[in-house]
Amino acid sequence: MNDSLPRVRRRSAGSVLPVSLLLLVLLPLLLMPLAAIYIFAGSSGLAGFWEALRQPDAQFALRFSVLIAFATAIINGVLGTFAAYVLSKYRFRGREALLVIVNLPVAIPTVVVGTSLLLLWGPIGLLGRVLDPLGIQPMFMPAGVLLAHLFVTFPYMLGAVKPVLDELEVTYEEAAYTIGANRWQTFRFVILPALRGGLFAGTLLTFAHSLGEFGATVLVSGNLRLRTQTAPLYIFAQFEAGNIETANAVAAVLATLSFVLFLILQRFTQRVVERPS
Repeated sequence: MNDSLPRVRRRSAGSVLPVSLLLLVLLPLLLMPLAAIYIFAGSSGLAGFWEALRQPDAQFALRFSVLIAFATAIINGVLGTFAAYVLSKYRFRGREALLVIVNLPVAIPTVVVGTSLLLLWGPIGLLGRVLDPLGIQPMFMPAGVLLAHLFVTFPYMLGAVKPVLDELEVTYEEAAYTIGANRWQTFRFVILPALRGGLFAGTLLTFAHSLGEFGATVLVSGNLRLRTQTAPLYIFAQFEAGNIETANAVAAVLATLSFVLFLILQRFTQRVVERPS
């Protein structure tokens, strides 16, 4: 007992150098850039900050981004959970190849994603050239933005839910089947409650990544103000126009919202880890 206290003190004293080096690296890499957003956003005072956010373009871009992120999280919550269930519970030819394909959006540059969607759904695309004469054109419309965000964020829900399904004891499902439950009842009352943690984490990650998506969005949206301009595109347009304070006001809102989302996710993850089994 008496020996442990000096050991703790030595450990604390020995951590000064590594911690200092870590802060020295993170200061210009992460901390100062984040601080710069808030410094420039508030350079005209609180009144100037609110005035920048009250602009119709800024309000539309923020609302549109939140709406698209919410829709993306809901749709991918359903599709990602279904894909995770099929890939975890079924064995079929080509399963490994399909698993690689559905995770590809993480590795593919988002600009390439936007290009691929244009080549498929655009006016001269493989499907777009057929749909365009019928008056159906998702590109440069909110539907095109949603398609891009669904593509880019799909692996996050899959990656959060599938490991939970892989670790779920099959005996629970077998017990449900033995008492007469069908596959849907087993999923609803046995599997789905066990997936709550993965669904929550996957939904937050999907929402956060959709909120900040830029590369694919700028191609499929056309960056049309008050129509398809998301908050990241609005920030980019304001920077190009030289409106640094206006751009940083919206950037500060996005940064704060993202920080809150990841703080909630971290607290939730810690609670799950610390919960006694």
